[in-house]
Formats: sequence, C-alpha cells, structure tokens
Amino acid sequence: MVDTEITLIRPTERYQDAEGVWRDRGESTRTILARMDDVTRAEFFAAGQNGMRAEFRFIVFPVEYEGERLCEWNGTRYAIYRTYHVPGTDDLELYAQREAGVTRGA
Repeated sequence: MVDTEITLIRPTERYQDAEGVWRDRGESTRTILARMDDVTRAEFFAAGQNGMRAEFRFIVFPVEYEGERLCEWNGTRYAIYRTYHVPGTDDLELYAQREAGVTRGA
C-alpha cells in the first residue's frame, strides 16, 4: 500500500439540456489523504463481469468521503464505481476505474 493524496471531485451544478439529458456544469474539488492499493483478483473479475475495469482501491476515512463519484490521482481522472466500508475498521474503500467520457473539468 502507498500513502498518497487524491482529489475528490463533485459537480456544482446540474442542468437539463434541450434534449432533456441531465448534465453537470462546474465542479468543486478537495484533496484528502488516502492509502492506495491494487484491487484484488476477485474484484477485478467481478467488475469485469459488470462491464467495468477496476484499476485502484483508495482507502480513506469514512468521514472524509461525501459521496463523490469522481477522483483524480497523479493527473488522471477516475470514476468511483463502488465503495465498501470494511467491517470492524475505520476504512472505507473507494474502487476506481478510468472511464470513457471522464475528462478534465472545464
């Protein structure tokens, strides 16, 4: 495991475009400390069965996570596709994948 900083990203405004699709405009960010680890083989295969490509597991304190669905680490954006509170610990695991359509904010 590696101690690192990750930036959690949250949209600041949602609007409905002319076609009725909800979109995000603007974002707020905040940086927190995390432990980074590889995903387990079981997680990798389970994610793959659901069309995802698990890349990293970031372990944070639950009080620091506010439901953000995006994060940035080492200049790359990731979608947080699953969270897991480890029973009997103060650990919250954030499972992240690079995802088509996840780009740098405007």
